[in-house]
Amino acid sequence: MIKNAIGLFTICFLVLLYFLPSFTQMQDLKEKNRKYLEEIKHLKQKNNELLVEKYRLDNDPAYVEKVAREKMGLIKEGEMIYRMSPANATK
Repeated sequence: MIKNAIGLFTICFLVLLYFLPSFTQMQDLKEKNRKYLEEIKHLKQKNNELLVEKYRLDNDPAYVEKVAREKMGLIKEGEMIYRMSPANATK
């Protein structure tokens, strides 16, 4: 009876040792898959934001002007830009 139990335990242990690396690898692959799905979700959101900005740049002249003024520093003819610096700025 004890020999049967020891034999059964040994077989179970060997099967566990045989399948444990595969199980660990599967868990690692699931974690990578989860990270990739999260990255895909983030990239889809970023893509949607860029599509909205593209639409606005193509169809909204006021937005184009705002972007040109803020990001590119462009001004209309005859305008002057006054740059303000904080009072405690060192010279």
